[in-house]
Amino acid sequence: MLTTQNSTNLQGHDEDIAALAKGGRTNVFGFLLRLAARIPFLFIAGRYYGAETLGRFAYAILVVEFAAQLGTIGLRRGLAEMLSRDDRPQSHIVADAIFVALCVSFIGAAFFIDVPQIMFPNSGINGMDRFLPLCIFAIVITEIVLAAQAYKFDIAASVRARAVVEPWTISIAAFALFYYSARDGLILAYIASIIAGMFTALWPFMKSYGIPYGWRPSFSRSIMLARRNLPLAIADAAEWGSRRLDLAILGLFASPAIVGVYYGAQQVASLPQKLKTSFDPILGPVITRNLKQNRLSDIAAQVSQVGFWIIGAQAGIALALGLTGDAVMSLIGPNFVGGTAALAFLLAAEVAAATAVVSESALIYMARHRNLMISLLILGVQVILSIGFIEGLAFFPIAEEVRGFYIAAAVAAALMVSLGISSIIKSIFLSKLLGAPIGVWRGALLWAVAFTTVVGLLVTKLPEWAELVFGIPLLLGIYGTIIWYRGFKEEDRILFKKAKPADEAVK
Repeated sequence: MLTTQNSTNLQGHDEDIAALAKGGRTNVFGFLLRLAARIPFLFIAGRYYGAETLGRFAYAILVVEFAAQLGTIGLRRGLAEMLSRDDRPQSHIVADAIFVALCVSFIGAAFFIDVPQIMFPNSGINGMDRFLPLCIFAIVITEIVLAAQAYKFDIAASVRARAVVEPWTISIAAFALFYYSARDGLILAYIASIIAGMFTALWPFMKSYGIPYGWRPSFSRSIMLARRNLPLAIADAAEWGSRRLDLAILGLFASPAIVGVYYGAQQVASLPQKLKTSFDPILGPVITRNLKQNRLSDIAAQVSQVGFWIIGAQAGIALALGLTGDAVMSLIGPNFVGGTAALAFLLAAEVAAATAVVSESALIYMARHRNLMISLLILGVQVILSIGFIEGLAFFPIAEEVRGFYIAAAVAAALMVSLGISSIIKSIFLSKLLGAPIGVWRGALLWAVAFTTVVGLLVTKLPEWAELVFGIPLLLGIYGTIIWYRGFKEEDRILFKKAKPADEAVK
């Protein structure tokens, strides 16, 4: 009987890895789509609207998306646990989640509509600016229905909404609306992209879950749900805030133009971030099922496996974009090149954060309160480091016309250090809880980074257009080849194998 149990566990582990690999393949494809769509938007925003308008837009969106993050009350990741433990119809569970999230979102939207100056601290309120927070409802609905689809291993729904419809809509709309209003075009384009993404996400959701016939809203059930998810909601907000707090701090020390340049760098750096955040929905259901069966060693193996996949991909992307940083930033606009140092630190921060993010995928279910305390502690560290690094610039002779770019780099460096500390603490903590090591780093990464860096220094001697057209693919190719032959084991190569017909049920 023990042999049968071991065989069942092994089969379950293999199925989990297959599901994670299928999600990973979809996410890599989604990354390429995001890259193709993000470049036109940054080009249009930088070259047509300018850094100052982009900075104003960036700060407003920062506030709105933070409110939306709180509005989801942790259900982006907590929904998987609800669906795996609750015996009610799944459509009713998701309806409860959407209802309570919309109730919480109403409070945030009403507050920011009443006090729009928080969204536009360095500029006046124009036209319909104050009604931008209405986007919160669409963002929250999209997050929850995509999490519900991910529970059924349908990552393609997220790719369609987030990697195709939203970025291409904002790019096309930003170009068209520039001729309508150079002042409000970016914000109007953002609203259009959010609404388009919501409807794109709702279509497969309705086919999968259907209409929740017989469901009735319950405030008592909603209050209980909100209370249970509060620690996860704060942890999500802290993790999200750690990627936006830098922009908020910068807005207090630098002009809107510098904020716009930093936002451009942040958008480039956020491309590899999508590789790991999009694993959350697929990793969550796998972890909750293994926790239910007390398969702790399997969780450690899966976290390590996914962590290596993410870091392996992110390090290559960070090198390719960082080494050609001047050319990448000049593509947005000539006055954005000063943000190259900030871009380098932001890309390094994404690599440093990967271990923390995959570790947190398990910690939120095993030790959500302690995980929350760690997250809040790291936010405090980031604030202290950011202010300390900025104040430290006073000891260096820096010309006033470039001081803003140094402040931007200092803020990005503080983010990198704080996320690195978070990765160390959370991986050690999770390892102790699981009784198994969490190993996401492999020696081959060092070889790949070192060799790619050497080639990258030669690539920077090329003209900027050649760096972009030939340099980035060359660097990614060299890095990927080394990782494939020196770093990948057999279980890693499943990431690039097409699913067998029998596996097609894992959608």
